[in-house]
Amino acid sequence: MAAPEERDLTQEQTEKLLQFQDLTGIESMDQCRHTLEQHNWNIEAAVQDRLNEQEGVPSVFNPPPSRPLQVNTADHRIYSYVVSRPQPRGLLGWGYYLIMLPFRFTYYTILDIFRFALRFIRPDPRSRVTDPVGDIVSFMHSFEEKYGRAHPVFYQGTYSQALNDAKRELRFLLVYLHGDDHQDSDEFCRSVADLFHPQVLPLISWLFVSVSQALRENTYPFLAMIMLKDRRMTVVGRLEGLIQPDDLINQLTFIMDANQTYLVSERLEREERNQTQVLRQQQDEAYLASLRADQEKERKKREERERKRRKEEEVQQQKLAEERRRQNLQEEKERKLERLPPEPSPDDPESVKIIFKLPNDSRVERRFHFSQSLTVIHDFLFSLKESPEKFQIEANFPRRVLPCVPSEEWPNPPTLQEAGLSHTEVLFVQDLTDE
Repeated sequence: MAAPEERDLTQEQTEKLLQFQDLTGIESMDQCRHTLEQHNWNIEAAVQDRLNEQEGVPSVFNPPPSRPLQVNTADHRIYSYVVSRPQPRGLLGWGYYLIMLPFRFTYYTILDIFRFALRFIRPDPRSRVTDPVGDIVSFMHSFEEKYGRAHPVFYQGTYSQALNDAKRELRFLLVYLHGDDHQDSDEFCRSVADLFHPQVLPLISWLFVSVSQALRENTYPFLAMIMLKDRRMTVVGRLEGLIQPDDLINQLTFIMDANQTYLVSERLEREERNQTQVLRQQQDEAYLASLRADQEKERKKREERERKRRKEEEVQQQKLAEERRRQNLQEEKERKLERLPPEPSPDDPESVKIIFKLPNDSRVERRFHFSQSLTVIHDFLFSLKESPEKFQIEANFPRRVLPCVPSEEWPNPPTLQEAGLSHTEVLFVQDLTDE
């Protein structure tokens, strides 16, 4: 079934496609090819991106949505601690409460009417947050001006970024919702801020000041503990109302102790996944190394076969060239033999009897005419089967080389008579083939 998909692929791309399918277990060949094409056929990058997607990390080609990470707030097992205002005690307390009740009712009624009217003039800032980081920085400056620099380390980032960082580092995230207009916010900030030193709560990742409506707060001050639970960012504790410092520490410690096992379990699972990923990566590297070794062996075999083939072709061409050379030489000998003039008779007084001594110690005898050129002697010897391909003819008395072929010194070789040969001569044939 994969043949039509691989029809326009090179051999290397086809091998990478099959490797990627084996490593990722993706059944669809179209999906494998699409992923590899996105990564420019870089198999290591494609496999890593696929593993990241399986781990929950967004792909580089599928960026996460702009909306913040969703937090599970519907879990009925959320620990909730609400602090109500203390009820009056005794006759004196109730008397003071009844005397102050009309004033308090009037104050809060006017305050609520003012807030209601203010909403038409200045909408709820939580519905028009455009610069969450800028809001955090502004809150920090305002907090330090009013309460001093002794405060927790506020997370300077968006709510979504804080959730993602806490999820990645497997730590608790403490979210604080601040209401400037609430009667208890000022007292809470003054009495509780110093307790958030890192040495007091080392397991808390950040204190995040938010104006988000995602946590469904009922009153201020509001604190929510968020952590990764069952692979989701979940609110595991809610503290609402004016809580005393010692009680706050106890409640936060209780929430963390009650949920610490989830973080430990998640760390173990993540470590196991990481080990599995490392093992898989090592196996993939070993597989690729073995594949490269096999490919290298196959390449060397192909090169050796190609070398032998070229060698055989070269030897064959040499044989053919040698056969053509010998055939041409034989044809040339036959032409030389056919053009030789007839041998003079022994009774001819102008004839010369020449005995030739060949390099193989054999002797050849023939008569020539005094008027014939020395070239005829050369052609005669060249036409002999046992004569070498290249040779020169030497006379012994006096010792000299006869100019039998045209040269710069002898463009036209002399006749036998001009060369000073007698009626009977012994000439020596010197082999020049190897020179």
